[in-house]
Amino acid sequence: MPPTTANISAPNSLTRPQKGMHFQFDANQPHQIRAIDAVVNVFEGQESHQTLFSMPALDPLQQSANISDLGIGNRLRLLDEELLSNVQRIQRANGLPLATKLPSRDFTLEMETGTGKTYVYLRSLFELNKHYGFTKFMIVVPSLAIKEGVLKFLEISKSHFQTLYENTPYDYFVYNSDKLTLIRQFATSHVMQIMVINIDAFRKSLKSFKDSDKETSANIIHRYHDKMQGEPIEFICATNPIVIIDEPQSVANTENSAKAIASLNPLCTFRYSATHKDKHTMLYKLDSIDAYQQGLVKQIEVASLTTENDHNKAYMKLLSVDNTKAPITAKIEIDVGQKNGDVKRKAVTVKKGTDLFEASKGRALYEGYIIRDIYCGKGNEYIDFTNKEYTLRLGEAIGDYRHDDSYKRLQIRITIEEHLKKELRLTPKGIKVLSLFFIDKVKNYRDYDAPDQKGKYAHIFEEEYTKAIQNPEYTSLFQEVDTTTLAQEVHNGYFSQDKKGQIEDTTGKKKEDEDTYALIMKEKEKLLSFDSKVKFIFSHSALKEGWDNPNVFQICTLNETTSTLKKRQEIGRGLRLCVNQKGERVTGADINTLTVITNDSYEDFVKDLQKEIEDEEGIKFGEVKPDSFAQILISNTNEEDSNGQELPLGSECSKKIYDHLIKKDYITDEGKILDTLKVALKDDTLELPEHYAPYRDAITATLKKIAGDLNIKNQRDKRTIKINEAVFKSQEFIELWDKIKFKTHYEVDFTTETLIKECVKELKEYTISKPQLHGTVAKVEMEKSAITSKVDRTTTYTQEVREYSLPNILDELQNQTNLKRQTIVDILLQSGQLESFKNNPQLFLKEARQAFQRAQQTCFMKGIKYKKTGDFYQQEKFLEGELVGYLDKMKKANEKKSVYDHVVYDSEVEANFAGELNNSTQVKVYAKLPSWFTIDTPLGTYNPDWAVLFEKEDGQEYLYLVVETKGTDNVEDLPPPQQKKIECGKKHFEALEKGAKYIEAIKSFKGLVAKIN
Repeated sequence: MPPTTANISAPNSLTRPQKGMHFQFDANQPHQIRAIDAVVNVFEGQESHQTLFSMPALDPLQQSANISDLGIGNRLRLLDEELLSNVQRIQRANGLPLATKLPSRDFTLEMETGTGKTYVYLRSLFELNKHYGFTKFMIVVPSLAIKEGVLKFLEISKSHFQTLYENTPYDYFVYNSDKLTLIRQFATSHVMQIMVINIDAFRKSLKSFKDSDKETSANIIHRYHDKMQGEPIEFICATNPIVIIDEPQSVANTENSAKAIASLNPLCTFRYSATHKDKHTMLYKLDSIDAYQQGLVKQIEVASLTTENDHNKAYMKLLSVDNTKAPITAKIEIDVGQKNGDVKRKAVTVKKGTDLFEASKGRALYEGYIIRDIYCGKGNEYIDFTNKEYTLRLGEAIGDYRHDDSYKRLQIRITIEEHLKKELRLTPKGIKVLSLFFIDKVKNYRDYDAPDQKGKYAHIFEEEYTKAIQNPEYTSLFQEVDTTTLAQEVHNGYFSQDKKGQIEDTTGKKKEDEDTYALIMKEKEKLLSFDSKVKFIFSHSALKEGWDNPNVFQICTLNETTSTLKKRQEIGRGLRLCVNQKGERVTGADINTLTVITNDSYEDFVKDLQKEIEDEEGIKFGEVKPDSFAQILISNTNEEDSNGQELPLGSECSKKIYDHLIKKDYITDEGKILDTLKVALKDDTLELPEHYAPYRDAITATLKKIAGDLNIKNQRDKRTIKINEAVFKSQEFIELWDKIKFKTHYEVDFTTETLIKECVKELKEYTISKPQLHGTVAKVEMEKSAITSKVDRTTTYTQEVREYSLPNILDELQNQTNLKRQTIVDILLQSGQLESFKNNPQLFLKEARQAFQRAQQTCFMKGIKYKKTGDFYQQEKFLEGELVGYLDKMKKANEKKSVYDHVVYDSEVEANFAGELNNSTQVKVYAKLPSWFTIDTPLGTYNPDWAVLFEKEDGQEYLYLVVETKGTDNVEDLPPPQQKKIECGKKHFEALEKGAKYIEAIKSFKGLVAKIN
């Protein structure tokens, strides 16, 4: 039986007897044990040689080489065929596609951020030492931040591993070119050795340079060293280390990096990341969706601020540039005027000489913005303008409300509010709440030119925090706290310092940055304790990987330019499950919710997050994959296994089910779900091979997760509506049609004074307030079908008035309404609404235009007259085209009364009315009027609902009716546009001499009878 960590008897948490708050580690988390076992079992069959020196060699003849002067190393005694057999067994157990060969000894483990990746690979090293005697391990990292993170984890987990592996002495250290003696110690020591090294420390070897005089350009690790009588790298090579690559997509991302890894002469490499680019031989996979659904990471909610009708500045955002063909073009987002006077934000393609005034359809705000140049140099893409001294860079936006300080203030306010609400719930549970702000310019937080050295964000934070804690809702949090200076004490910043001790922007590449990362790692446990007053952390946006804190519950990105943070990087700083004051991990979605205060709308955030996961993890939402069913657990039929353990169905069986779904036309060859599958899932008629019938429920459940919403228009429920010939040709229907078939045209008559009066009346009803920002918090749900969001709560905030360039109100309204300038002047002066114009100029213009339109319509309605024309709708038009419907929106009609065999309806009111028409003895014939039967009105065309031939109770009189069904019997309950269209319909039928009687707005047959009587 293969070695497994599951056989270890370990307490759930292991503590170290030190003062203060310290992390506790759970040694029995199933997902971590499976990942550790995947590594350990690669070497099943390997003999343990704890003290045997070995210079590993792929050629067995070299195993006896006398190289004892260099050190003690790992030795692999398994053949590649044995390794492959082990790997296939691991993959089968983890439901992964089986490898047919081992192209290299590079192995991949995919683990979502926050699920304990670092713990898993460190614990794996101890297990490899325990089972096989391997002693030399290296951890290669891509950045200073991750290096400090690994070092910190080694420090805080030392007691845990010493307790768990009490007979295993070990040393760990971070490679330092000034302390090369540690390299010799690493090579010669008999005890387990762990070296942490940055890829940049050994990427530049002598072989990278053609000229020997460039030897000093190589990393020190590759240069000859007198005391060591050789190159330090030679000692490492002699140990044949097992290499852990942390975030390989950033480590081995170039040819030189790959060569550098190979120069270590590794026994094998194990690559750990949530976002692998090169997926070598996969041993274990825990993707973001699985981690989310299993509750291994925090749930996510997105708080966003959006505004409507705030188009008072020339907004521009450079989306892309393209020089692949002439002419060079760029795609920019601007506010474009619409024919109806509205403004819509759209992406437009521009080239040299493009006038944005024209591209925006004549919006005066863009006058003078003419493209002078489009520059496509990688990393420095931009456009500039002939008449404006401004350069717009790729991803940058101007004229947007998100760049105002008032917007940043609201972001900070929302972060504080969310923070305090969580403190109310979590503080009694011994959980300290932290919030993290990302900024792109340190000066915005720490300004050395200011008297108090506080930047604007520090000032804004302290002002907003001081206001927030005065809210009675949070009184219980501050009962025994001196709040006089609390606002200054609860926040701090972590930034790099230059040689003069001045804080500067962090890049993640300098020695000063290393000091910053070391500091924030050392503060990690301190920040979690109630003893520390700091709860709000400001840091540079370069802090995007390598640092996280389990108790970060809010993340807010404050950027003056477009954020370069990916969504996964952003949320990754706070995904880890929180801990209490004992350092114990606390589970539960009711506690573990991460609120991301984003610059985007929550819809865009979710869309971008899904795209990133698709791109980085290869997940195709809503698509079936050959291995989609591999993880389904089935009973183990192996009699040797006395534990009755359940095993995954496996990739081979999963592929067979996948092929069957393609054969049955349930999915396409690419795995896209067809409606036939949705229908089968909805009706529980899914056909599966007999061999997989025992797993039907699990397979169906998996497919439902991938398919998502099953509420589709079932193609088999689609029907073609047919004509009832007998009714259509009956004398009753011919007579009914003759009463309603005629067309009309309308004329209107009103005076300018009447129009002005109505315009003033309409305009007075609206006061244009300052632009409002809508705060929305939406819960994020991750499913196999898609990542979705559902609004949880909303708040409205009023913006401070921004500095606007006021447009020419008379020109704008004249262009939009075609009214004379003097008429517009009279309306504006009499309305007394010009002050509202300053609050939001563009919204005022929009509302004024609509007010004028409503006034015109009112004047039209008062003076409208319909006259019958010589034209009419031919009855034969019923026979043209094809009318279709779906069973869930159609009702079988009375074949003796209805022109159609079915009635297609839009609402329950129409459905009920159709049923009453079918059953009434007083209804002789009827028709749901087709969409082509329309009446012209000043508000557009109007399509009445029903034509009905009704027999009065005395049996002597027939009524020819056109009936409008609504959800009310009172026309005045309807929206004004509907009222006006109904009024036009009424006047239209009045103009038809001896025509049909028009019945307006009834919601039932009973209402119809009442209006007839």
